[in-house]
Amino acid sequence: MASAAASSALKRLDLRDPAALFETHGAEEIRGLERQVRAEIEHKKEELRQMVGERYRDLIEAADTIGQMRRCAEGLVEAVKATDQYCSRLRQAGSAAPRPPRGPQPWPSQEKFYSMAAQIKLLLEIPEKIWSAMEASQYLHATQLYLLCCHLHNLLQLDASGSRYSPILSRFPILIRQVAAASHFRSAILHESKMMLKCPAVSDQAAAEALCSVMLLEESSPRQALTDFLLARKAAIQKLLNQPHHGAGIRAQVCSLVELLATTLNQAHGLFYTLPEGLLPDPSLPCGLLFSTLETITGQHPTGKGFGVLQDEMKLCGWFKHLPASIVEFQPALRTLAHPISQEYLKDTLQKWIHMCNEDIKTGISNLLLYVKSMKGLAGIRDAMWELLASESTYHGWDVTCRRLLEKPLLFWEDLLQQLFLDRLQTLTKEGFDAISASSKELLLSALQELESSTSNSTANKHIHFQHNMSLFLWSESANDLPSDAAWVSVANRAQFAGSGLSMKAQAVSPCVQNFCSALDSKLKVKLDDLLAYLPSGDSSLSKDVVPMPAKNCAFDRYSDAGTVQDTLRTHSVACIRHITGCIQAELHRIEEAVQGRQDALAGVKLHAVLFMARLCQSLAELCPHLKQCILGRSGSSEKPARDSRNQGKGNTQEVLHRQAQWQEVKELLLQQSVMGYRVWSSAVVKALAHGFTQSLLLDDAGSVLATATSWDELEIQEEAECGGSVTSKIRLPVQPSWYVQSFLFSLCQEINRVGGHALPKVTLQEMLKSCMVQVVAAYEKLSERKQTKKEGAFPMTQNRALQLLYDLRYLSLVLTTRSEEVKSGRSKQDSRLERVTEDLEALIDPFDLDVFTPHLNSNLHRLVLRTSVLFGLVTGTENQLTPKNSTFNSQEPHNILPLASSQIRFGLLPLSMTSTRKAKSTSRSIESKAQAAIH
Repeated sequence: MASAAASSALKRLDLRDPAALFETHGAEEIRGLERQVRAEIEHKKEELRQMVGERYRDLIEAADTIGQMRRCAEGLVEAVKATDQYCSRLRQAGSAAPRPPRGPQPWPSQEKFYSMAAQIKLLLEIPEKIWSAMEASQYLHATQLYLLCCHLHNLLQLDASGSRYSPILSRFPILIRQVAAASHFRSAILHESKMMLKCPAVSDQAAAEALCSVMLLEESSPRQALTDFLLARKAAIQKLLNQPHHGAGIRAQVCSLVELLATTLNQAHGLFYTLPEGLLPDPSLPCGLLFSTLETITGQHPTGKGFGVLQDEMKLCGWFKHLPASIVEFQPALRTLAHPISQEYLKDTLQKWIHMCNEDIKTGISNLLLYVKSMKGLAGIRDAMWELLASESTYHGWDVTCRRLLEKPLLFWEDLLQQLFLDRLQTLTKEGFDAISASSKELLLSALQELESSTSNSTANKHIHFQHNMSLFLWSESANDLPSDAAWVSVANRAQFAGSGLSMKAQAVSPCVQNFCSALDSKLKVKLDDLLAYLPSGDSSLSKDVVPMPAKNCAFDRYSDAGTVQDTLRTHSVACIRHITGCIQAELHRIEEAVQGRQDALAGVKLHAVLFMARLCQSLAELCPHLKQCILGRSGSSEKPARDSRNQGKGNTQEVLHRQAQWQEVKELLLQQSVMGYRVWSSAVVKALAHGFTQSLLLDDAGSVLATATSWDELEIQEEAECGGSVTSKIRLPVQPSWYVQSFLFSLCQEINRVGGHALPKVTLQEMLKSCMVQVVAAYEKLSERKQTKKEGAFPMTQNRALQLLYDLRYLSLVLTTRSEEVKSGRSKQDSRLERVTEDLEALIDPFDLDVFTPHLNSNLHRLVLRTSVLFGLVTGTENQLTPKNSTFNSQEPHNILPLASSQIRFGLLPLSMTSTRKAKSTSRSIESKAQAAIH
C-alpha cells in the first residue's frame, strides 16, 4: 500500500521539468522523491522478471506438449504402415496357397447362426424401443420389452458375471455395453411408474398398467400393489398440501385434495375390488381392472394373441422370422399367482389409509386456512367443494363404491373438513370482534380525552361544544333535522334505520354519541355481511327455521352448521359489548373518584365525559341496528307477531326466546351502565346544589333572613266569638317559597335541561329527586341543631320565620316526592326524618294559630304547586301534577293558575296508540327496575 501511495504521488508530480521541481521543493524533499523514483523502478523491474518467467515456463510446457504430440502421431503412422504391409503379405501368401474345394454347409448350423444374429439384432434395437415407450408413458410395454431383453440375455448367455465363458461376448464386445445399458432400465421404469401413480389425473387404465409394471419388475403380489398405490396417493396428498399457496389458489388446493381423495377411492374400487360370485358386473362401475390387465399380459392365450410385445417388428422386419419361438411368443410371468384381494382386507387397508391421511389432511388444511382472512373466502371454498362433489362425474356411483369398499359412506365435509372450517371461522370471528373491541376502546378514550381537555366555551369543535351543553344542540337548527325525502315519502315507507336530526334531538343523542355509534355499527355491519356469506341466503336463520331437504345428488348440507355459526356470532357480539361496557365502567369509577367530594364539580369538564358515556350506553342498542342483528339474527331483528312463533316448531321457538333473552340481557347491561353514569352526574349536581341551599338556609343574620323573604298574603277569616257572634280577623300567610328554595329548584331544572332532561331515564330522575329531598332534610336538621344551641347575634327564630320554613319544607316535599313513591310507601308512612323536622318547626308556632293557618296554608301550597308545575316541569313531572278538588276553590275566587284547554286545540294529537304506549311504558319500567335492582 505504501508503494501504491508513492506511485500515485509520483504520478501527480511533473518530473519532466527538473527546474520547476527544484523551485517548488527543498533539498530533503528532492532526495525523498529520488528515493521514491528509484524504488518504483526496482518494483517495475521485479514485476517484469516475474511476468517473463511465468510466461516462459508456459511456453516451454506448450513446446514440450507439441513435441510429444508429434512423436505420438509419427508412431501411429508407422504402426498403420506396418499393419498395411502385414496385410499385404498375408494376401499374397493366401493367393499362392492351393484352395480346397467348397462343400455345402449344413442347414441347421446356418439357421442357428441366423437365429443368433436375429437375437443380437433384436437386442440392439430393444433399448431404443424402451426409451420410445417411456417417452410415450407406455410403461407396461416398456416393462415387457425390458423383460424380453432379460430373456435374450439368458438365451445368449450374456451374463458376464457368471462363471461360464460367453463366446458371443468374446466375438461381439459391443454387447457388453448393451448389457450395462439394459441394467438401468429397471430402476427408470419403476421410478416413472410410481410417479404416474402419484399423478391425480391418471386414468384407471394407466394406473392399472403402472401397477402391473411394478408387480412384474418387483415380482410383488396384489396386496403389495395396493400398498404401493395407497402410499403413492398419500405422497401425492402431502405434495398437494405443501404446494406454495397464493390467495385464490387455496380454493383450488382444497378442491384438488377432495378430488384426489374421491379419485383414489374410485380407482381403488376399479383396480382392486372383485365382485362376489353370482353378481353381474355394472358397466358404469368397472372393477378388477388390475387383475384383468395381468391376465392379458401374463395369461395363456390362443395362438395369435401372444405377439403383443413384438407384433410391430414382425410386420416390418425381414429378420424377424429367424427368431426362436420362445422370443416370438414371449409373455412376462409372475412367480406367484395374482390372487384377488379379499373384501375384508381391502376394507381394513383403506380404513387405515384414511385414518393415516386424516392427520396430514387436518394439519395441512389448517395451515392453508390460515391464509384465508374472511368468512366469504371460507364460504367460497366450501361452495366450490360442494359443487365439485355434487357434480355427476364425482358423485356417480359414490354410495355404491363406499358401501363396497368401506361398508359405510365416506363424508368428506362432515368427517374431515367441517370442524376445521368452523375452527377457522371462530378464530376469524374472535379476531374481528377483538379488533372491534380494541378500536372501540381507542375511540372511547380519544373522545373522553377530547371532552376532558377542551373547555366549555371552546368553539373549536362544534360537536364537543354541543356535548358540553346539550340544550344548545337541542335548540339549534341544522340541515339534517328532517330527511331529504320527508316531503313525499311517508313514515311507513322510509328505511328501517333512517334517523333524522329531530329524532336524535328528541332522544337527546349528541353528535359525539352518533359518531361513535355510527363507527361501531359500520364495523359490525362489515363483520356481519362477511359472516352472512357463510349462512344461507335470504334468511340467516334458515337452518333453524326451515331445514332444506338435500337433493338426490347433493354432496352434503352446506348450512348444517349455521346454528353454530350464529351462536359464535352471538357470543362474540355479547363479549364485545361487555368489553366496551367494562371500559366505560372503569372510566366511570375513575371519574367518580376524581369528582367525589369536590364542590366545583359542575364547573369541571369531567362530568361531560360522564354524560357522554351515559348517553352512549343509553343509545347504543338503538343506534347500532347491526348489533341487534348479530344477536337476534336477520329474521329476529324485526319483531314478529307471537302467532308466527306459535306456528313454528317448539325447539325453534325456544331458540328464538333464548336469543331474545340474550338481547334483553345486553340492553339491561347497557341500561345499567347508563344509569350508573347518570348517577355519577346526578350525585355531583345534587351535592353542589344542596351545598348552596344549605349555606343559604343556615344564614341566621337579619339581613340574610330579609333578603330571602318573599311576599305574604293577607286573608280575612271569620271566627266565632265567646258571645256566640262572629269576629272578622286578618291573618298573613306565605304564598311563595323563599328565594333560595326557588333558586335551588330552578338551578336543578336548569341542570336537568342542560343535559336533555326529557331523555333521562325515569330511574335517574327519581333517584335525583330522592337524593335532593334527603339533602334538604339534612339541611333542615342542621338548622334545628343550630337553633338548639343559641349564638349571640343570631336572628331569633320567630313564628313568621318558622311558618316560612315550614311552608318551604312542605313545598319541597310536595315537589321532590313523586306520587308513585307515596303510593308505594303509603301516605301514612312518611319519612321519619321529615316528620321529625316538621314537628320541630311546628313546635315553634302557636298551636292555636297553627290550627287556623293549616287549611289556608295547604290551599296556598296546592295553588303554588299548580302554578309552578310548568316552570319546574321536569322536576315535578306529570305524576306530581295535582288536580284541584271542587271543594278547595271557590268559583268566585281569583287566581292566576294557567287555564286548561277544553276543546280548542290548534295542533292535532300525535297518532300514538294507547296500547303500544302502555306496553312501551311497562317494558321500559320493567327494564329500568331490573337495572336499578342490579345496580343496587
